[in-house]
Amino acid sequence: MLYNSDQIQKIIPHRYPFLLVDRIEEISEDGKTIIGRKCVCANEMHFMGHFPQKQVMPGVLIVEALAQTGCVLLLSKEENKGKIGYFTGINKLTFRQQVVPGDVLTLKVTLTNRKAGFYFADVLATVNGKIAVKGEITCAVG
Repeated sequence: MLYNSDQIQKIIPHRYPFLLVDRIEEISEDGKTIIGRKCVCANEMHFMGHFPQKQVMPGVLIVEALAQTGCVLLLSKEENKGKIGYFTGINKLTFRQQVVPGDVLTLKVTLTNRKAGFYFADVLATVNGKIAVKGEITCAVG
């Protein structure tokens, strides 16, 4: 483990219940890829209403968990320390399977481009090696 939740909170401004990445497992040597984990628990607030009869993690929160993981990557870089990452776009995103309490999401974000102050990344969320979410996101640091 590279960062635990206490260390993550020193890098990004998110706090529970809206901090959606529990730990960072690794950052690639080239600084372009990060892998995080989100342990999905039945007592999370969104499960009270989504859906009480069949608890499913909202897809938008999975995407947010991916964005936060990418934010850790960007804001851990020396030139971005103390700044805030802003989620600016979603592209070609697909949802392939439901995420439910007890699942452990593996969150992989790979920076692919930087243009005019925007960062572009391929994102992948898996559960037990099966794809739950795949696509592209963009963000800015300010």
